Amino acid sequence: MIYTSYIKDQRLVNGEGLINELSYEKILWIDLYKASEEEKEKVEQYLDIKLQTRQESEEIESSSRYFETEDEVFANSNFLLSDNGIYKNEPVSFIIKNRILVSYRNVDLKAFSDTKRKIIVSSKVHSSGFDIFLSLFETRIDLDADFLERLSRDINSISKIITKEREPKEDIFLEITNHQETTMLLRENIIDKQRVMSAILKSEFFPKANYEVIRIMIKDIASLLDHNSFSFERLEYLQDTFMGLINIEQNKIIKIFTVATVLFMPPTLIAGIYGMNFEFMPELTIKYGYFVAITLMLLSAVVTLYIFNKKKWL
Repeated sequence: MIYTSYIKDQRLVNGEGLINELSYEKILWIDLYKASEEEKEKVEQYLDIKLQTRQESEEIESSSRYFETEDEVFANSNFLLSDNGIYKNEPVSFIIKNRILVSYRNVDLKAFSDTKRKIIVSSKVHSSGFDIFLSLFETRIDLDADFLERLSRDINSISKIITKEREPKEDIFLEITNHQETTMLLRENIIDKQRVMSAILKSEFFPKANYEVIRIMIKDIASLLDHNSFSFERLEYLQDTFMGLINIEQNKIIKIFTVATVLFMPPTLIAGIYGMNFEFMPELTIKYGYFVAITLMLLSAVVTLYIFNKKKWL
């Protein structure tokens, strides 16, 4: 599918298709979403460009994330995507030629829909594809900030659960691990944007008027990285706390078994002595020998328990 953003009555509007119906000078953004081979060829011929493959857009080398030719700017960046609570990075390719931005993606991304709405209602003037490109990344940075805020709230909830219940549960540990994976994925995503923005500052094509905005975006990205690192440290702290609670519970169980073992050692000794099959054992002829032996076993257990309690070992 081809979405086109173009100038109409001195305003920027969005439409579907239309690239053959509009003059070249009016088009600022061509967004390819789940485009067919025919649609891709149509755009390639219209702008005389070559769209990158998914494999090329997923390359992690710096030279693959952003590069320029004599008349084109190529950028590849990952956008965070949620799929039923599971987060993953989705690569998006950008090409800017003759001040027209071409974006190529295979999934619906909130950053794109939000940017298109902003373009319609905003009074900000978008005079070229460079402006729209930066607006997309500004929206993505805002969404990442919102995501980090939600992550912080989730971490606070986990912390309160651990502090309040004080009983380690497997679900809590799995939730902490899942948040750690998400935090690392988000960090990769943010660093990817930082690399692209830093490369733009060295660009010969981007208008110098946008450089101040780009520097502010780089500062915002740096603050997101700091917040992300803090969230990961909190998750590590919660994980250590969780493991500490498990150790405490295990120590309590081991302590109970240890105390029980020591309590039964003296009675077991007495029972072992009088359970021997020797012919001459004077106590065997005592009338109340059985009751004496039972009393000795109970008394030895009580004395041992008293000593443990006095030493505060219980």
